[in-house]
Amino acid sequence: MTPNLILLAVPAFFVFIGVELWLSRRRGRRDYRFSDAIANLSCGVGQQAIVALVSAGVFVYVLLFERAALVRLSPSSPAVWLACFAAVDFCYYWAHRASHEVGFLWAAHEVHHQSEDYNLSVALRQSWLQRAFFWPFYWPLALLGFPPVVLLTTYSLNTLYQFWIHTRLVGRLGVLERVLNTPSHHRVHHGVDAEYLDKNYGGVLIVWDRLFGSFRQEEAPPRYGVVKPLRSFNAVRANLDPWRRLWRMAAAEPRLRGKLLVYLRPPGFRSEASPPEPGPLRTDPGYVVYGPERPLGSRAGAAALFLAALIGALVLLHHAPELTPLPLWAGAVAIVAALTAAGALLDGRTAPAPAPGLALARGEAPAAPLDRAL
Repeated sequence: MTPNLILLAVPAFFVFIGVELWLSRRRGRRDYRFSDAIANLSCGVGQQAIVALVSAGVFVYVLLFERAALVRLSPSSPAVWLACFAAVDFCYYWAHRASHEVGFLWAAHEVHHQSEDYNLSVALRQSWLQRAFFWPFYWPLALLGFPPVVLLTTYSLNTLYQFWIHTRLVGRLGVLERVLNTPSHHRVHHGVDAEYLDKNYGGVLIVWDRLFGSFRQEEAPPRYGVVKPLRSFNAVRANLDPWRRLWRMAAAEPRLRGKLLVYLRPPGFRSEASPPEPGPLRTDPGYVVYGPERPLGSRAGAAALFLAALIGALVLLHHAPELTPLPLWAGAVAIVAALTAAGALLDGRTAPAPAPGLALARGEAPAAPLDRAL
């Protein structure tokens, strides 16, 4: 069995997040906000709980390798490992690019971009459905003969590399910028500014972007988030809201063809039948970053619920191979319920709040103060 490298790296993730937080505060920066960080980490915990339930993508890969591989490459060859590492990164580039250019794939990926901050916790803000939609891009590697153990290990290493590039504390890295995806390059990718949208898709290597015309150098500091902000710290809403918007747009289309195209066209596409989008846009003048101030009790409760969900997810992942479907599903439901409750405490409202960005643009006071910085 291939070890779960992501699970093994969890302690290191939290250590590095703590170090980044300490360095940020020491330099007088406010790169972390409590509620946003909890929301980011909640998305990651929920994603791992879902992974424990669904492994169809891996199953199909193994099936293709066993029954349809053109050759069987040796897992003991260093050349095979290097080739697979490059091939995985190439496949990731195209999966990632497609997820920014096709409506339903963007709905499965948008979660990762919703945070309006940029720090190491954002690296762990993962969609609960993205992996299912990304796997088909890797299946051709099974036909080329890359053994599942090689594929899964290099895939995990590719994912682990991308953790450290989610930081504002690291500047340009000289000649490495020509070949590798770096914090500077990935900050561009998370930027919502017009000049930065849909750029720098690479995972480990930036050469794919240079080859295929999607590269952009970082110039002005980016604004982070998505054009249509989520304005919530609820991990469940973060994962469902993109699909809800697609459904509303499809329902408004009078013909079947238009309904289908909603899911296939680029995320920014809107037809005459598309319903208006409520609330502010991230690019509106005077936009105020979402962050309602919450009392200490609410923040402590959210932290406790998150910690319970984290421990539950780690236990679930550790015992997943030996569990039957019923306890697996029960555990996942309990984890999602805890994350939902944590998000509700952090949002702290039962009715929609005014759009603070638009209020500020009119010269009015923001509806709520920003969430306190860590």
